[in-house]
Amino acid sequence: MVQVKKMTKIFLLVFAISVFAAGTAFAQDVIGCIDMDKIMFQHPKMEQTLQQVKAAVEAKENEMRAAVEKEPDDRKKQEIFNAKRMEAANEERRLMEPLLKDADLAIRTVANAKKITVVVDKGAVLFGGLDITEDVILELKKKG
Repeated sequence: MVQVKKMTKIFLLVFAISVFAAGTAFAQDVIGCIDMDKIMFQHPKMEQTLQQVKAAVEAKENEMRAAVEKEPDDRKKQEIFNAKRMEAANEERRLMEPLLKDADLAIRTVANAKKITVVVDKGAVLFGGLDITEDVILELKKKG
């Protein structure tokens, strides 16, 4: 009986220390926030990429129109339309991917420099958090 009480006390002590340590670790988190839209539209290569996206989408639309005009079957027309729309979306994603990677790297660089452990989108923040949007934009322009 004494052994059980002793083990229970030890367990409770270890549990209390664990809870305290976890609380201390969470208290050390520093939260940053960013406006991702602003970051992306300030990217040095955004204008050029948007022109490439526009050209790619127009090319897929032209391909779609030409293929649809030749096809008499309405169901096949719809399939062609959907396929070309998917191809255009994939091309846009492919063209935007390097910009997103650049932005991610800039966010991580700024966050590490400022000892920020958590970065969230500004739209998800009700109050608080350190806004690092402008610092990320400067980092992007420095590397771009």
